[in-house]
This record gives sequence, structure tokens and C-alpha cells, in this order.
Amino acid sequence: MTGSTLTYPIELDADALQAELLHRGEILCVRRLTVLDFNHYIGDVIWANDLPILQGHFPGMPMVPGALLIEAAAQVAGAGMLVGDPVARSMRGTHVGVLAGVRKCSFRRPVRGGEWVRIEARSRQMSATAAAVSAELHVGAEEVASVEILLLNTPLMPSVPPPDTPG
Repeated sequence: MTGSTLTYPIELDADALQAELLHRGEILCVRRLTVLDFNHYIGDVIWANDLPILQGHFPGMPMVPGALLIEAAAQVAGAGMLVGDPVARSMRGTHVGVLAGVRKCSFRRPVRGGEWVRIEARSRQMSATAAAVSAELHVGAEEVASVEILLLNTPLMPSVPPPDTPG
């Protein structure tokens, strides 16, 4: 990437993704991302089999909660837009992309911890700050889920100190 001209595809590894996304810790699940065009992204995500949330969902049969699969699709699209979409790039440093809605979602089979999920997402700008995203999630050749979500670029909020604890 040089100046304002982008050359696709753009490849991001885990370190580059961490520089782009504000997510930290276990919620950051995207490990690799390819930006194929300003509105087309492919990401690889995985959750460790020993994550505490998976151990409780369900004991003896750990599976990734559907909410985390939706979040992963939002991370793939959000990072792809931050890197490859001129509109989203223009808001860097002043706005943060957030998951604002789930329009449609279907799960075809559970995803287990330790399984690589490939997410192919496409975005469509709806306004200066909103984009509709459709994504398909696969484990190997098998489609495990599909989602349609809304991402919204919202102004960054200043840090707010925690409320006083009642004494």
C-alpha cells in the first residue's frame, strides 16, 4: 500500500490484525485476513479448545457459541474495511466500527474449538457510517453458518473512569 492507492489483494497476519482492530485477548479471533477488494474479505478464525467459555458450552462437548461466530464475521468485515475500503479508512482514529445489528443468521452445524473457520464476507456501503455485510462461514468445504449483519462506524468515546463503588 503506497499513498492513497491500494493494491489488492492485501494480506494481514495476526500482528497486522492486532494493529488494526481494537479487540484484545480471547475476543480477537481472526488470525489471517485477505482483502480481495474494497468490499470483499476472506478471514481465518479459530478458538482454542481449552477456552473457559467453550468448556461451559457444553461440558464434554465444547462448541463455539453462535454469538462468537457472528462476532468473528464482524471482525473479518471490520478489519477488511479498515484496511481496504476508502470510506472506512477515512474515519480511522476518529471512529470505531461496531456490530449494530444482525439481520439474518443460520447455523448448519456446531463449530468445535480448535476448528479453523474460513469466513468470506462482502460489504455494501449503506451510508457514510453504515455498511451491510453478508458472510458465509466454512469449516473445510462444509458451510457451517451464514450471516447478514450491519456494521456502524461510531465516534470514539473518551475514556470514562469507572463509577464510584457504593460504600
